[in-house]
Amino acid sequence: MDDFEKSYKKANGFYGDKPKTSFGKSVVFPFVSGILGATLVVGTCFGVPQIKEKLIGETDTLASTTINKEESSSNSSVQNNTSLDSASLISLSDYSDATAAIAAKVQPSVVGITVEYSVNSFFNQKGSATASGSGIIITEDGYILTNNHIVNTSTAASSYYTVSEATSVKVYLYGDSTAYDATIVGTDDLTDLAVIKIDKTGLPAAELGDSDTVKVGSFAMAIGNPLGLDNSVTVGTVSAVNREVTDSEGKKFVLIQTDAAINSGNSGGALVNSYGQVIGINTLKLSGDGVEGIGFAIPINSTKDIYTQLINDGKVKRPYLGIGCIDIDEQKSEYYNLPIGIYISEVEDFSAAQKAGLKPGDVIIAVDGTTVTTRDELDEIKYSHSIGDKITLKINREGKEMDIELTLAEQP
Repeated sequence: MDDFEKSYKKANGFYGDKPKTSFGKSVVFPFVSGILGATLVVGTCFGVPQIKEKLIGETDTLASTTINKEESSSNSSVQNNTSLDSASLISLSDYSDATAAIAAKVQPSVVGITVEYSVNSFFNQKGSATASGSGIIITEDGYILTNNHIVNTSTAASSYYTVSEATSVKVYLYGDSTAYDATIVGTDDLTDLAVIKIDKTGLPAAELGDSDTVKVGSFAMAIGNPLGLDNSVTVGTVSAVNREVTDSEGKKFVLIQTDAAINSGNSGGALVNSYGQVIGINTLKLSGDGVEGIGFAIPINSTKDIYTQLINDGKVKRPYLGIGCIDIDEQKSEYYNLPIGIYISEVEDFSAAQKAGLKPGDVIIAVDGTTVTTRDELDEIKYSHSIGDKITLKINREGKEMDIELTLAEQP
């Protein structure tokens, strides 16, 4: 080794073939110093209770919390699945028991009805026919509520044939094969309601509910005799309330809509809530291609005054004007040069309208300050009053407007 090499290695810390302080100084010493320093700090901290508690306590708590959360999550998952399955089974079991109990409660109060009548055709050919439906026992002494179109056979007449009054009305009680003769107490075409009676006491009258509190989506059960299948039960929900429906004859009804199956023969039967209370009288359904599960029932609250009057008076007393009329819409108004409103085509003799001074050709444009454009609107206001009430009609007579006061009479 020459002098230059020796001087170079000495100057750069080399002794022999290795650096004098390469690993010891640059790695080991700093590492050991760090360990000693950390030990000193931790040792000092462990000597202070508050810091020791913070360091160990929070770590243990965090670890414990993590473990507990994992265990809790796992247990919760198992428990939730078990509870869900159990709840589902219990719910289905309870539901089945509840529907069976409701059916058992209401079925004895629902009857089958068969009506016979005579038919005369356009060619004077005579025959007979039958109609069937359902009814609801409303008193223990034999009064039964049903639909007018079941027992009032005049509703079945057409231009091709005439139908006689019912020649026979038979009632079949639940679990009883006896055919009981029934008399028609009263019918009301406007509401499609009727009351019949059989001579029997101790009958199970249905419990009536409050149809004003019925909610969309709530339980609904229909009970009746569809297609001659006695005491059939179908279950669904209330699809809508206060549904306005116009029948084939143009009469308007405000009904409960349900998807519980209603078929021919269900008419007059019961629509029932989850308490086994009757909330409606099944009356009609929509049918045709693409139609499924759309049936309707008359709200039970709207029947109470009707069947009470039918039982007491044999008819429903309503306020009456005594006019024939035609709705004047915008198109007719322009064509005939008449105001939009209700055109009076005729006035009945001795009627409330004649006594008030109404004349054919008058156009009713308002009632008690409310504008009216159709007969339905006029009837709605009229039926909100009682017989003997006074109403004020604003009419247009030959282009001049005037007010006429009218006292509502009883419909003959």
